[in-house]
Formats: sequence, structure tokens, C-alpha cells
Amino acid sequence: MNAAWPASTAPATGRFSRFVRTAGEQGRLVVQPRMGFGDVGRMRAGLAAVRAARGTTAGTITVDSYTRVNDHASARRALERGDELNGFPLVTHGAAATGRMLESVAGEHFPVQVRHGSAVPVELFAALVELGADATEGGPVSYCLPYSRVPLRTAVEAWSACCALAASRPEPMHLETFGGCMLGQLCPPGLLVALSVLEAMFFGEHGVRSVSVSYAQQTSAAQDLEAVAALRLLAAEYLSDLDWHGVFYTYMGVYPRTPLGAYRILEESVRLAVRGGMERLIVKTPAEAHRIPTVAENVAALEFAARVAEDERRDPTPRPPSETGILREARLLIERTLGLGRDVGCSLLAAFARGLLDVPFCLHRDNANRARAGIDAHGALFWADPGRMPVAGRIGRARRLTAGQLIEFLGYNERRFDAAAPTGPLLKELL
Repeated sequence: MNAAWPASTAPATGRFSRFVRTAGEQGRLVVQPRMGFGDVGRMRAGLAAVRAARGTTAGTITVDSYTRVNDHASARRALERGDELNGFPLVTHGAAATGRMLESVAGEHFPVQVRHGSAVPVELFAALVELGADATEGGPVSYCLPYSRVPLRTAVEAWSACCALAASRPEPMHLETFGGCMLGQLCPPGLLVALSVLEAMFFGEHGVRSVSVSYAQQTSAAQDLEAVAALRLLAAEYLSDLDWHGVFYTYMGVYPRTPLGAYRILEESVRLAVRGGMERLIVKTPAEAHRIPTVAENVAALEFAARVAEDERRDPTPRPPSETGILREARLLIERTLGLGRDVGCSLLAAFARGLLDVPFCLHRDNANRARAGIDAHGALFWADPGRMPVAGRIGRARRLTAGQLIEFLGYNERRFDAAAPTGPLLKELL
């Protein structure tokens, strides 16, 4: 890890955190796929392949879309029909069968995280506690506003119960906030950083002691590096009593369509993760723009990411982050939000009700949806209209983004990375 960035000073708690902490102390980036299959045997084989990959890998079980909305009856019918699901129906398979699947695969040197996308995951968390799962992720805001029509208050109440379940475990279950990845794109970094810290504080307030803060790659490497530095500074300040680490995501918006473009954006995300001192990276594959990736494609992307991380660590060139105000903006959003309620959950509800927090282009009924963002000539995200948020918009409120501009912004990274020529020996080996 880059020694210039602050890190958690609390003891590592739980198998997942111990694994990530040890890797960081040894100068290794943990790389992790987003992988899930409906069949138990196929899921086990995928985890075994990730474990055997060259690199420091953590496993992932991504649940299916039925499980995300608690429609376990449909998941069971799909399994009985032999349908191919888009993830692992953990609640339907049950904790006992899932535990047998993980035997001799998961362990101290290969922890597994369950990823889901559910706004109200109480049934899933109950199964995870019974299973003794290493880790999971999400949050009351980040898994509600983008993915559901569930009222935000319902999600906050559900996630309070979920945190209590996770905290009841003798061996701590790690919980990662998805707050730094809202909508995957076109959300300026100050808001992403603030939401990531606020959700992690929510987890801690409800008894979870091992957390990770997240940030997803956006459209400007310089801006992303500054955002990651701000995230780590604020995590050290607001999460000082928790065991925490940082997780970086390869770009989650409209993905490059060519294999070279996909590997170029993956390479940039790896280098940003290492430069920013992030301990873990969620990796994407060249198949992302077209279909669900195979196990082999996931392994290839993980191994490429591991090689890039090693290469980046050998580069002694200092790359201090720029200072354009992301830290100040995120801190202000956090402080104003915390001033609205008696606890973090109440504060989040009040902040969204007042438009103090407002995710651009998010249509959920509990989001004000006044804020708008754009991409400037240098590729950086900016507030075209901040709505009622206390941030600095760079275009007057009278000016509106057109549908054509929005489409252009959404395809920015796809065009940028697909159009560029390969550079560096690692990319040229792929040709």
C-alpha cells in the first residue's frame, strides 16, 4: 500500500479483513471478480479457478436477480426447470448446501464475499449468518436508490436489521459499502466519497466493526486519484474506531466494446488502485459489454490485473493527487448530513428528503433528481446543476443538459478507450 495514504489503525477483525490486511502489508493488491452461477457445482468450480489464479485473489459469490428481490419461489422453480440463472440463489440453495460447496475451497487464504444488489436483504443476511459468511456488501442508499422502488425508509430499516444480524456473529462478518459506486457513472466524486463514508458510518453505528469504503473509476484518472485520497482521509477521520480498508472498482458504466479497450480501462483502474493505496480491486472483463463472462475470462482478467499491479508497484515515480476541492466538498456533505438527525440512518433520510444529498439522473422517488452532472473538456466530472446540494455548480441553473449531451457523456469512456492505441508491454502481449 502507498505509505502516503492513511490506513486503519484498528486491529483486523475477521477472516476477510485479515486476508486483505496481510496482502496490503506485503505490498500486494487483492483482486476479485464479480462472478455467480446458479448451479452449485459450477459455482464451486468457478471459485476454485479464481483461487488457483496467479495473483492475490478473493472469491465472489454473486446472487441471482430473483434472490435480490426476495423472490425465492421463482428461484426454486428455475432450478427445478434447469434454467440458467444470472447468479447463485443462496437462500434457495440454503446455508448447509452453500457451506458444503465452500468446503476445502474457502479458507484463511481464500476468503469469499457474497455480492447481491438487494435493497431489503434481511432473508439473505439471515442465511449468511447461518452460513458463517466471510463478507458481503451493499448499503441502505446504494442498494436502494439505483436498483429498487422500495422506499428509502424501508431500506434503512432493513439494513439496520441486517447490520444487527452481521454484528451478532462471533467471527465478524465484513461489510463493504457500495456508496462509492452510485449508478456506476456520471456522479461527481465528492458525492461518491461522502456516500461511501456515510454508509460505512451507518454500518458501524449498528455494530459492524469490519468495513470497507468503495470508489468506482470514473472518467478522469487525475480526478479519481484525488477522490481516493479524499476517501482515505475521511475514512481515517470518521471511521477511526473501525477496522476498514479501501476497495476500488473498474469502471461500471458503458464499457468499451473492443477487447483492447476493455483491457486498457482495466489497466488504468489497477494503476489507480495501487497509486491511491487501495487494498482491493473489483475487476471487470472484456466480455462485460456483451454478456456474462465465463470463468476463464474472469481468471484472465484477474491475472492481467495482478501483473499490472506488480508492474505499477515497481514504478517509483511519485504522483501526488491534485487538489480541486473534492475533499472539501465531500466533508461538507457529510457534516451537513450528520447535522440533520439523531443517528446516521435518520440523517440520510432527512438529507435526501431535503435534496441535501441528490444523485444525478437517479429516478427513485426518494431522490430529488434535481442535480445534473457533465464531463468537461479534460474528461473530469463536474456539477452542471447541483440542485440544493451545497456544492459549486459550474454551469448556471438556467442551462439544461440535452438528451444528446447525456448520451455523449454516457459513452465517453467507451469511445476513449476503444479509440486509443495500445501502450506498454503488458497490453501489447494481448494483441
